[in-house]
Amino acid sequence: MVAEFGRPIPVSAALTVADSKRDYHGAFSHVISPLYRRMIDELLVELHLLSHQRGFQGNALFATGLVQVFDSFSRNYRPVEQRQPLFEALCASSGFDAAEIRRLHDQAMAAMGHHSVQEVKQWIDNEGAGSPEPVASALASVRRPDFHYSRLMAVGLLSLLGQAQGAATLDPMALRQEAHDIGASMGLLRERVDKDLSLYATNLEKMTQAVELMEETVAAERRRSERRLNREAQPESALPATD
Repeated sequence: MVAEFGRPIPVSAALTVADSKRDYHGAFSHVISPLYRRMIDELLVELHLLSHQRGFQGNALFATGLVQVFDSFSRNYRPVEQRQPLFEALCASSGFDAAEIRRLHDQAMAAMGHHSVQEVKQWIDNEGAGSPEPVASALASVRRPDFHYSRLMAVGLLSLLGQAQGAATLDPMALRQEAHDIGASMGLLRERVDKDLSLYATNLEKMTQAVELMEETVAAERRRSERRLNREAQPESALPATD
């Protein structure tokens, strides 16, 4: 089963979370630090569940949110060269195309850089008229009667608004409020968007603190090792002690 962007994904009741995890481990056999294991497990389950929802469409909001969450939480993942294969295995385990997700993310972020938050509000008031692709398709999918929401879409909305012209002058809370208001105008439940963005911000802060603690611990251990090696390298005096 392959997730098709812009179309409902076929349901296969035979595929389980265990199947997705098996496919993931088959494609990515490297050992992952416990620091990142929870993020991977949660995304695996999220993508698996979405792949079974008839009304779900992998639009630009979803793609941007998925890339933003993965990139944010894996920013300090080492070795760096394993990050892309990890993302590809994560997506493929539930039938998603990692390259297409990246393309949608990049295209949407680039498009938003040419427009303001006020223009986004006008697009929504005009039911998507005037909005660039792939944002237009994302807005259209939200208006579908069988639309299925994902928390990744809330993160995607916030990320796209953050890329808009003039957004850099807004403080994080003001930008988040814009995301709440615009999400509500789009038809997204304000309570869900607020909860999902709050959880994203909290978890990201926890991850940042955990990474900093880990780096401080590693640096401290390195300093202790260097001091120990320096002491061992110092030759003992061959002269007898004098009174």
